[in-house]
Amino acid sequence: MLKWAVELGQFDLEYMPRTTIKGLALADFLLEFDSEADDKALVVSRPSHTEEVLEEFLHPWWILHVDGAVNNGGAGVGIVLVSPEGHHLMSAIHFKFYATNNDAEYEALINGLKIALGMGARNLIAKSDSKLVVNQVNGGFQARGPWTELYLRYTQRLIGKFKEVRMECVPREKNSNADALAKMGS
Repeated sequence: MLKWAVELGQFDLEYMPRTTIKGLALADFLLEFDSEADDKALVVSRPSHTEEVLEEFLHPWWILHVDGAVNNGGAGVGIVLVSPEGHHLMSAIHFKFYATNNDAEYEALINGLKIALGMGARNLIAKSDSKLVVNQVNGGFQARGPWTELYLRYTQRLIGKFKEVRMECVPREKNSNADALAKMGS
């Protein structure tokens, strides 16, 4: 942060870190001040698709980007949760315990799932740049080692609390916000 303060100082700009907003407080704020909520109505023209349309309307898709990072300063994760309306909730977490790269990736996913559950998400697309974690969660790879098995079981238990979760592996450049937050957290 000192580097940014020095860089921005020459332009008479002052760096002020963002304050954190608790996820539930933000959700309460959005619900409380949604003036158009009373004006909305669902009109379905085709009775054969009523359930599908109603389900999509009641439980829209959220997008979760997660990444973990480990370096000499420790381990951290970056989480970006995007609401169906396009609002970005970002979190960087620093861990005060030893973690491998794979541990950090699982920690990022677990914490992201918990945040999504706290925000009331029912349908979720989770994106990570860790092929190993994505394939283990999707059932393509076996989890080896006691810690990895515990992480996988806990992740699957959290996923079971959603209506539907799609796990996708994305290239690092398409996960840049979560990657930057993870580096900042570590």
